[in-house]
Amino acid sequence: SLDSLDAVIIDTSTGEWNAQELTEKLRSTPDSEPLPLLVISSDDSFDSRLASVRAGARGFFTKPVDLPSLESRLERSFTNHQAGPFRVLILDDDTELAARYALILTSAGMLVESEFDPELLLEKMHIFGPDVVLMDINMPDFSGPELAQVIRLNDDWLRVPIIYLSAETNAERQMSALLKAGDDFITKPISDSALLTTVYARAQRARMVSDALSRDSLTGLLKHADIKDQLDIEIGRAQRSQQPVSIAMIDIDHFKSVNDQYGHPVALSNLLRQRLRKIDRLGRYGGEEFLAVLPNCSIEDAQQILDEIRAAFAALNFSADEHNFNCTFSTGISACTADDWPSDGLLDLADRRLYQAKKAGRNQVCSKSETVA
Repeated sequence: SLDSLDAVIIDTSTGEWNAQELTEKLRSTPDSEPLPLLVISSDDSFDSRLASVRAGARGFFTKPVDLPSLESRLERSFTNHQAGPFRVLILDDDTELAARYALILTSAGMLVESEFDPELLLEKMHIFGPDVVLMDINMPDFSGPELAQVIRLNDDWLRVPIIYLSAETNAERQMSALLKAGDDFITKPISDSALLTTVYARAQRARMVSDALSRDSLTGLLKHADIKDQLDIEIGRAQRSQQPVSIAMIDIDHFKSVNDQYGHPVALSNLLRQRLRKIDRLGRYGGEEFLAVLPNCSIEDAQQILDEIRAAFAALNFSADEHNFNCTFSTGISACTADDWPSDGLLDLADRRLYQAKKAGRNQVCSKSETVA
């Protein structure tokens, strides 16, 4: 039964497989969407890839399988499968039309907000963080392409697709508007199906691209800037909910003195992802450094969790140049609680405690019971 599964990985090299039958089984699950499917094959032909696509595969890997890539794609599939609703921002001076669009998209499970004052657009972008922007191309005092270019001035919003809404049917004018900053064009009057299909496709693609660009190619973890953004987000959320949040700065011991410098970050990243919770955030902070953000987690609990992971990592066996050896890491932990919300200093404190762990002999976790002053 597929009812208890989170994903399906099938190795087609073991024998014949019926793509149509598998597709029907995946789509017969109680979920609103089919389970994520990844295909492993020894056949790298176009026909093999096409059969996988027709079965609904979200990833295709040939043997020998690149395990970090497989795990990264699987995690991305989980993120897309379990993520929250798509967030859509509507900018239109016609309040009745905006309300109609919002009703259609909300009925399809999307989270929608409307803005009728273009001068408040940037503030709304910051607060709401949309996956897609729906924008009327003609508004009093402002044009859609002008406002789209204003959005594109911010690098953080380059990944957000902008869809123009207009009665304009001239192909050259539509193309001119798209070349300036837009990504798609829906011509009024807009049918419910056209609106849903276009917004859903753009939002889904934007999330996939955004997630891929934010992750380190070697480990599949969030990149430096993205994990710092997640840290800010979790601290803000913890402040609002009055719950603790802990962060851990993790550094592989003697990283530069080891011959094989690539296996260890991947092994550690895999172990961290396996042992940490789904709500925890994990990123590659530097070459051998990782940053873990643990929402709703006290510093004592974080100490216990990271110490268990440290012991498990130290027990792993590695080999290079016909030599077997073990590898360890050191960790510094800091936290803030409902009674103590520092404006900054969490990263610095975790880094100082990491240095203390290194200085004390490495292969240990350093933390204190008191929080940041």
